[in-house]
Amino acid sequence: QVQLVESGGGLVQPGGSLRLSCAASGTIFSINAMGWYRQVPGKQRELVAIITSGGSSDYGDSVKGRFTISGDNAKKTIYLQMNSMKPEDTAVYYCHAFRSRPYWGQGTQVTVSE
Repeated sequence: QVQLVESGGGLVQPGGSLRLSCAASGTIFSINAMGWYRQVPGKQRELVAIITSGGSSDYGDSVKGRFTISGDNAKKTIYLQMNSMKPEDTAVYYCHAFRSRPYWGQGTQVTVSE
Protein backbone atom coordinates (compact mmCIF):
# COMPACT_ATOMS: atom_id res chain seq x y z
CA GLN A 1 0.00 0.00 0.00
CA VAL A 2 1.04 3.58 -0.69
CA GLN A 3 -0.20 6.55 1.28
CA LEU A 4 -0.06 10.05 -0.17
CA VAL A 5 -0.28 13.21 1.90
CA GLU A 6 -0.71 16.56 0.15
CA SER A 7 -0.05 19.99 1.57
CA GLY A 8 0.18 23.57 0.38
CA GLY A 9 -3.24 24.36 -1.04
CA GLY A 10 -5.10 27.57 -0.33
CA LEU A 11 -6.25 30.89 -1.72
CA VAL A 12 -4.11 32.94 -4.08
CA GLN A 13 -4.77 35.98 -6.23
CA PRO A 14 -4.61 35.84 -10.02
CA GLY A 15 -1.01 36.11 -11.14
CA GLY A 16 0.23 34.74 -7.85
CA SER A 17 2.12 31.58 -6.95
CA LEU A 18 1.54 28.54 -4.81
CA ARG A 19 3.55 25.41 -4.09
CA LEU A 20 2.04 22.00 -3.43
CA SER A 21 3.84 19.08 -1.82
CA CYS A 22 3.02 15.40 -1.74
CA ALA A 23 4.82 12.86 0.40
CA ALA A 24 4.49 9.14 -0.26
CA SER A 25 4.83 6.57 2.48
CA GLY A 26 4.24 2.87 2.93
CA THR A 27 5.50 0.50 0.27
CA ILE A 28 7.25 3.15 -1.77
CA PHE A 29 9.87 1.11 -3.57
CA SER A 30 9.17 0.61 -7.26
CA ILE A 31 6.88 3.61 -7.53
CA ASN A 32 7.05 4.26 -11.26
CA ALA A 33 5.66 7.77 -11.40
CA MET A 34 4.04 10.45 -9.30
CA GLY A 35 2.08 13.45 -10.33
CA TRP A 36 -0.80 15.86 -9.89
CA TYR A 37 -4.29 15.84 -11.27
CA ARG A 38 -7.06 18.34 -10.66
CA GLN A 39 -10.81 18.27 -10.74
CA VAL A 40 -13.64 20.78 -10.66
CA PRO A 41 -17.25 19.82 -9.96
CA GLY A 42 -18.97 18.34 -12.98
CA LYS A 43 -15.77 17.76 -14.93
CA GLN A 44 -13.37 14.86 -15.36
CA ARG A 45 -10.16 14.74 -13.41
CA GLU A 46 -7.38 16.10 -15.64
CA LEU A 47 -3.63 15.71 -15.70
CA VAL A 48 -1.66 18.66 -14.39
CA ALA A 49 1.87 17.24 -14.29
CA ILE A 50 3.65 13.95 -13.88
CA ILE A 51 7.22 12.93 -13.15
CA THR A 52 8.71 9.47 -13.51
CA SER A 53 11.24 7.78 -11.28
CA GLY A 54 13.76 8.43 -14.05
CA GLY A 55 13.13 12.16 -13.90
CA SER A 56 11.08 12.62 -17.07
CA SER A 57 8.14 14.97 -16.77
CA ASP A 58 5.05 15.92 -18.70
CA TYR A 59 2.38 18.60 -18.31
CA GLY A 60 -1.19 19.28 -19.22
CA ASP A 61 -1.48 21.81 -22.04
CA SER A 62 -3.21 24.40 -19.87
CA VAL A 63 -0.33 24.63 -17.39
CA LYS A 64 2.72 24.33 -19.63
CA GLY A 65 5.13 27.18 -19.04
CA ARG A 66 3.48 28.14 -15.74
CA PHE A 67 3.73 25.06 -13.53
CA THR A 68 6.82 23.03 -12.70
CA ILE A 69 6.91 19.59 -11.14
CA SER A 70 9.95 18.37 -9.26
CA GLY A 71 10.73 15.52 -6.96
CA ASP A 72 13.03 14.12 -4.34
CA ASN A 73 13.31 10.47 -5.33
CA ALA A 74 14.93 9.41 -2.08
CA LYS A 75 12.15 10.97 -0.02
CA LYS A 76 9.43 10.02 -2.49
CA THR A 77 8.15 13.57 -2.26
CA ILE A 78 7.04 15.66 -5.20
CA TYR A 79 6.37 19.35 -5.52
CA LEU A 80 4.26 21.42 -7.86
CA GLN A 81 5.33 25.03 -8.24
CA MET A 82 2.44 26.99 -9.69
CA ASN A 83 3.17 30.47 -11.08
CA SER A 84 1.11 33.02 -13.00
CA MET A 85 -1.99 31.42 -11.66
CA LYS A 86 -5.39 31.99 -13.25
CA PRO A 87 -8.94 31.68 -11.92
CA GLU A 88 -9.37 28.61 -14.14
CA ASP A 89 -6.67 26.87 -12.08
CA THR A 90 -9.18 26.70 -9.25
CA ALA A 91 -9.78 23.04 -8.46
CA VAL A 92 -9.12 20.25 -6.02
CA TYR A 93 -5.61 19.01 -6.69
CA TYR A 94 -4.92 15.33 -6.16
CA CYS A 95 -1.55 13.70 -5.76
CA HIS A 96 -1.17 10.47 -7.72
CA ALA A 97 1.33 7.63 -7.64
CA PHE A 98 1.57 4.49 -9.72
CA ARG A 99 2.98 1.27 -8.35
CA SER A 100 1.30 -1.74 -9.91
CA ARG A 101 -1.89 0.28 -9.61
CA PRO A 102 -2.82 3.92 -9.13
CA TYR A 103 -2.94 5.52 -5.69
CA TRP A 104 -4.55 8.86 -4.85
CA GLY A 105 -4.23 11.40 -2.09
CA GLN A 106 -7.27 12.97 -0.49
CA GLY A 107 -6.91 16.22 -2.39
CA THR A 108 -6.17 19.81 -1.51
CA GLN A 109 -8.26 22.81 -2.56
CA VAL A 110 -6.62 25.52 -4.62
CA THR A 111 -8.62 28.69 -5.21
CA VAL A 112 -7.47 31.52 -7.46
CA SER A 113 -9.56 34.60 -6.82
CA GLU A 114 -9.33 38.31 -5.99
